[in-house]
Amino acid sequence: MPTPDAAAAGTLTLGGDLPVTRMGYGAMRLTGEGIWGEPADPDNAIAVLRRAVELGVDLIDTADSYGPAVAEDLIRIALHTGRSDDPYGGVTIATKGGLVRTGPGEWHALGRPEYLRAACEMSLRRLGVERIDLYQLHRIDPQVPASEQFGVLGDLQREGKIRHLGLSEVSVAELEEARGHVEVVSVQNRYNLVDRGSEEVLEVCAASGIAFLPWFPVAVGRLARPGGPLDDLAASTGASPAQLALAWLLHRSPVLVPIPGTSSLSHLEENVSAAGLELTPEQLAALEAAV
Repeated sequence: MPTPDAAAAGTLTLGGDLPVTRMGYGAMRLTGEGIWGEPADPDNAIAVLRRAVELGVDLIDTADSYGPAVAEDLIRIALHTGRSDDPYGGVTIATKGGLVRTGPGEWHALGRPEYLRAACEMSLRRLGVERIDLYQLHRIDPQVPASEQFGVLGDLQREGKIRHLGLSEVSVAELEEARGHVEVVSVQNRYNLVDRGSEEVLEVCAASGIAFLPWFPVAVGRLARPGGPLDDLAASTGASPAQLALAWLLHRSPVLVPIPGTSSLSHLEENVSAAGLELTPEQLAALEAAV
């Protein structure tokens, strides 16, 4: 297998001025069980973040609701340089607001403008920055006019507190509505080899030059069973099923930026190694047909 090196995946430029490597890292799994509370081993969580950057990952995805607040705190502890001009040493920290927590595994949309403003302000404080490079609306709250949610994010951007804006879990119609209010540079929807329900959203992103950050990018399940289609392909390539799933995403579209998350150093290196995995047209066709 290739040496772990995120740079092998190439780059994508967010908003015309923010290049990122196309193999990111998702920090959700660094928290406690149920994405709630502190990790069992904070030192390991910090080591994973630092190792990701050592491997060339320069996009770390997080959210204020991971913990809540825990993931953002860990990122600051692990990666903040202490410099006001370059607080993360060229690493883009993408965070999100718009979901609140009431317990492990419990998530609720809250998009009132005053809440979104407060959430952004708190993320700025926790991350130790004056401006968030990529701030994403975690969910559109159906109880609040979408225009009000997009509007306050646009206000925060004009105030210099947000550099670029993105959305999470949106339909094509919601994406287009948002683009009528603000410039959207990223979409973060669930998308992977076995769940392609956001195919139409991906097509719009590809046509518009919008980055697509698939969450839960490694989901192979039954395809990796002994004797299954991924098991056979893994044997012939020397790659793991997870690496094949990530490599498929990188080949699927140049706007895809996988953000696999893990709390394991070995799994982190395995995931990043997928950036250097070359697949033949026949192997890609086999992956397409495996679902």
